[in-house]
Amino acid sequence: MSIMRLLAVAIMALCCCGSAYAAENLKVVTGQKGSWDAGAVEIGREAGIFDKYGLHLDIVYSNGSGETLQAVVGGSADIGVAIGTNGALGAYVKGAPIRIIGSEINGAGDYWYVRADSPLKSIKDVNGQTIGFSTIGSSTQAIVLAFVKQYNLKARPTATGNPAATKTQVMTGQIDVGWATPPFGLQDLAAGKTRVIGRGNDIPEIRDATNRVLVANLAVMKRKDVIARFIQAYRDTVTYMYADPHALELYAKLANVPVSIAQEVPKKFFRKEMLWPDKIIGLQSINAEAVKFKYIPAPLTQAQTAELIQIPAPLH
Repeated sequence: MSIMRLLAVAIMALCCCGSAYAAENLKVVTGQKGSWDAGAVEIGREAGIFDKYGLHLDIVYSNGSGETLQAVVGGSADIGVAIGTNGALGAYVKGAPIRIIGSEINGAGDYWYVRADSPLKSIKDVNGQTIGFSTIGSSTQAIVLAFVKQYNLKARPTATGNPAATKTQVMTGQIDVGWATPPFGLQDLAAGKTRVIGRGNDIPEIRDATNRVLVANLAVMKRKDVIARFIQAYRDTVTYMYADPHALELYAKLANVPVSIAQEVPKKFFRKEMLWPDKIIGLQSINAEAVKFKYIPAPLTQAQTAELIQIPAPLH
């Protein structure tokens, strides 16, 4: 075979590979800009992983999972990332047009902190003080409610918005205990300006359950191939985040922190299996907590669970 013919065959092969997936646009909303787990979609987009599956992601950030969920329910977003599982269950039971297409995080990397001069030494010491969470229906709200239950706290849970807004309220004395997700706040901790007094993973039912999920609007669920491609690209992204040092450089840029800080986040706060999207874990305890805190009137039936949770099988 001539060199020219070999080149022609190679070009044809490349064209075929490039057209294996039809180009699709997806509007994705995620909260907690700069967090390791919620930032997976942006890391994957910047690394070109979603492009390999013919997906162009238009990523918009919200102030928390409550806002993210509303965007998906209202149809202004196709997919929501890092939506509190309890909030998703509650919306579904009320008839919202959503489906869970994957786990976003099993356990929690979020932590609660105080100013260095606070008299509070542990989350167990909270007695009448205000304690922050992002938005109503969020996973951070569920964690705060779990703190209250576990330690019988007389706390005043308060919606404080995103980590930056929360920090302002903590440092100015508007709220006693703030919340954050790494890498936000790590530099303040290192400088001795703040102290950690509790972590989401301190609570067994949080540590051993899926606390945030990936959710799609029912309209986009009709494009089964697109959803399957999205979740496969998401899987590939998580693998990349823990295998390629370049992912830490992309993440450092996304989070606006030095690489030295960025590399501490997966090492100390997020194991790879926490981000793997293929299974919703701890459903029994999730249902029980959702009922207790009035997200849903009764545990989901087997039929409801099968309808709500539709995680695509791997493409390869």
